[in-house]
Amino acid sequence: MSDIAARLKENLADVRERMSAACRGAGRPDDAVTLVAVTKTVDAATTRMLYDLGVRELGENRTSQAEEKAAALSDLDIRWHMIGHLQRNKVKKALPIFGMIHSVDSLRLAREIDKEARKRGMIMDVLIQANTSGEESKFGLAPEEALSLVKEAAGMAGLRVKGLMTMAPFYDNPEDCRPCFRALRELRDETAKAGIEKIDMKYLSMGMTNDFEIAIEEGADIVRVGSALFRGIVPATQH
Repeated sequence: MSDIAARLKENLADVRERMSAACRGAGRPDDAVTLVAVTKTVDAATTRMLYDLGVRELGENRTSQAEEKAAALSDLDIRWHMIGHLQRNKVKKALPIFGMIHSVDSLRLAREIDKEARKRGMIMDVLIQANTSGEESKFGLAPEEALSLVKEAAGMAGLRVKGLMTMAPFYDNPEDCRPCFRALRELRDETAKAGIEKIDMKYLSMGMTNDFEIAIEEGADIVRVGSALFRGIVPATQH
């Protein structure tokens, strides 16, 4: 095993233990949360090493980078997640690559995904991105607008709303992220109670390297982690 593979194995074990500990602390099963490994900072060879360690859910921020990496790893049964902001003119390229789009943040984007998916005879799983922190620099809809978009998307045959996503601000103290995550869970609960047909609010995608334990305590079903996995391999980022 190479030095990189050994370090990656060690980092992955640490992340999984942190996830398990957070689940146990919240009274949730160890397998209640899916790890989406954010591979935007590493090449296809390093991504393949992560796959060899059992990770099957991978996240990318840019369609162009994901397209290249997916082509290089086309022999693997990876489920790619689009976790970054998706421009409408990139939807055609995104649909063949990704199994889930986490960042649907406008009605126009939802309509574009719906249109292109129907052309291909497919249904795309999506999450509606809500800005629960109120930060102007963050993408996502205000909570009340996110609920409205869920209702609109319910009538679109080419996509399937599977839940919500948010990004918390970066704080030195991860505990400060808790209100942001709690707000997304409350929005999910409110949406579920609305009884909207064809909507399955199964997933809350929230939490990154700095704060995923807090996100799990507040109900995250998907965490998006990059830096903790690739520590010592590439320079740190916030994922």
